[in-house]
Amino acid sequence: MTASRVPDLADVLAARQRIASHLQPTPLYRYPALDAMTRARVWVKHENHQPVGAFKVRGGVNLVSQLTADERRRGVIAASTGNHGQSVAYAADLFGVRAVICVPEQANPVKVESMRALGAEVVFYGRDFDEAREHCEKQATEHGYRYIHSGNEPSLIAGVATCTVEILQAQPDTEVIVVPVGGGSGAAGACVVAKAVRSSVEVIGVQSGAAPAAYRSWQAGALVEDTTSTFAEGLATRTAFELPQRILRNLLDDFVLVSEDALKAATRLMIEKTRNLVEPAGAAALAAVLGAPQRFAGQKVAIICGGGNISPAQLAELWSGEPG
Repeated sequence: MTASRVPDLADVLAARQRIASHLQPTPLYRYPALDAMTRARVWVKHENHQPVGAFKVRGGVNLVSQLTADERRRGVIAASTGNHGQSVAYAADLFGVRAVICVPEQANPVKVESMRALGAEVVFYGRDFDEAREHCEKQATEHGYRYIHSGNEPSLIAGVATCTVEILQAQPDTEVIVVPVGGGSGAAGACVVAKAVRSSVEVIGVQSGAAPAAYRSWQAGALVEDTTSTFAEGLATRTAFELPQRILRNLLDDFVLVSEDALKAATRLMIEKTRNLVEPAGAAALAAVLGAPQRFAGQKVAIICGGGNISPAQLAELWSGEPG
């Protein structure tokens, strides 16, 4: 696949074959407590059970498994707030490829430790993801690394889309899939699969109102920059990405923003009601469903819990007595 090509269901099924020997399907569980709170029939897709605690590892394994001999020799580089970097680090370790990951200076220490444990070189640069990304792109040019963009990579999107294949196989009558959005690869992948399998399945993206670049880009039909100050680093980007946006504009049914207070409340609820560690970005889909009970009432809803890499500091803040 070329960098500009939209992946299709055939690409996703091929990705599933590539990753099958490396990653097991994740659970899809229903929790009566969440049903009662949302008035919907809610299934949680537990991507927090992945080896690196996040859904993006599916894309990393799919992409790195297809690198040419020359690309493997040169090594790979990526920019990340954490989960994309873990994905690349995990896949690089799996296939014996050098990995460099550029992260913001205040990156989640849980995710940084994981990347280092997987053998990646971690470079701290900038105050947020986008400054780290700009530095990463310069390093890729200077050193000849194979740059793995966190959104504009068809193989990443095809890989993460395998999550939605598993949802629809386990629960074929799913009516709505709700997906957190940072760069948008997860939502784009969900759209590719859901609309190919059964076009009536609604796919809804969720982003923090404190980091709305992807949401505003989708509304505008063009790439838009915005500020980011969200508690959920997995949703924190100041820019939207061309390939996911192209897919979302064509296939996404709706896109909603949730508040920081709603994200924090949903994170606490996910931890309490599912007995799982969940990071704030991983609770965004639940925040959206809780915020619109009339819209989802009575429907069969799958919410993607994209990750569980919450730091001790974030956990303490959630239960510190602060508002939200």
